[in-house]
Amino acid sequence: MQDFQFLRALDAPDDLPLLNKDILPPAFIPAGEHAPRILMLYGSLRQRSYSRLATEEAARILKYLGADVRIFDPRDLPLPDQVDGDNHPAVQELRALSIWSEGQVWCSPERHGNITGIMKAQIDHLPLNMGGVRPTQGRTLAVMQVSGGSQSFNTVNSLRVLGRWMRMVTIPNQSSVAKAYQEFDDDGRMLPSAYYARIVDVMEELMRFTILLRPHANELVNRYSERSEELAKQIADTANSGVSS
Repeated sequence: MQDFQFLRALDAPDDLPLLNKDILPPAFIPAGEHAPRILMLYGSLRQRSYSRLATEEAARILKYLGADVRIFDPRDLPLPDQVDGDNHPAVQELRALSIWSEGQVWCSPERHGNITGIMKAQIDHLPLNMGGVRPTQGRTLAVMQVSGGSQSFNTVNSLRVLGRWMRMVTIPNQSSVAKAYQEFDDDGRMLPSAYYARIVDVMEELMRFTILLRPHANELVNRYSERSEELAKQIADTANSGVSS
């Protein structure tokens, strides 16, 4: 795998004090298969970012379950269309990570009833089609949000709309952490609660969906409408070739 430069290091990746390992067996990956590749995006640049802290808790769970996890650090990402031709190393790496991934986790704070600009910028940097490669189509997706006030689902609903637009398979379960400032200790670790248990649920479901869908990855990006367009183009090219000769 290429040497990625814009990743967030995960502190204490194996420290899972809240996880009951007796009822969550590790690494339920079929024998002989590689670890599911999961890209994680979060939506805040604050020093104490609760969307990042929730993402890191989710990453530890995924690693315990056997996933190969990468957390993208968006701090150096320019705004969409800010750099000519998107010629910026952070943009290129984000796209490469998305292509690398088999599943993704998107976690955003709720700001003014919706996702943050940081979250949307990351998604906007991912084209549907890039030189014949589709960076998001067919990948599984889990959505999460954190809120400063009472529990809300505006942000996860918006992320679901975006996931559908990006042609991803968004899993049914989701996480919404209310009053996130009360849910983490001084070291940034999540406190025991139903919110933590729900994140475990979501990550377990993401792993299962990713493993179940992996054998069908090529079929998920094979669309009738696109095959029709390609056939029409081939017919037109053949006709034009005959005329020119």
